[in-house]
Amino acid sequence: MKILIVDDELDVEPLFQQRFRREIKSNELEMKFVHSGEEAIEYLESDGYRDKLILSDINMPGMSGLELLDKIQKSSTPPPPVVMMISAYGDEENKNTAQKLGANDFLTKPLDFSLLKEKIKSLNV
Repeated sequence: MKILIVDDELDVEPLFQQRFRREIKSNELEMKFVHSGEEAIEYLESDGYRDKLILSDINMPGMSGLELLDKIQKSSTPPPPVVMMISAYGDEENKNTAQKLGANDFLTKPLDFSLLKEKIKSLNV
């Protein structure tokens, strides 16, 4: 499964690579990391929105994760990719906005990687 991870924090990439080391090595997962919403759109457009799962931080400089989610929902061909929003703030306003914009899930930081792995395995994509 292809996963696009969108987060402006640079330490996210080595953390995910460490936590998913076995799945990456066995080719169960392929991860692409970008550091802004603008970079994510550029990548998705060049790749034809073929990523099966997008994990996006909400609070980023420039385009927020919620703005990115809205663009993904409007730009991708049906069915849109599965999008899970990630935020250090689990406030109801962000959760409700993400849900209204079409997010499939909402996770809070620090991430529970065991839970995330379960959610990824349960996806039928």
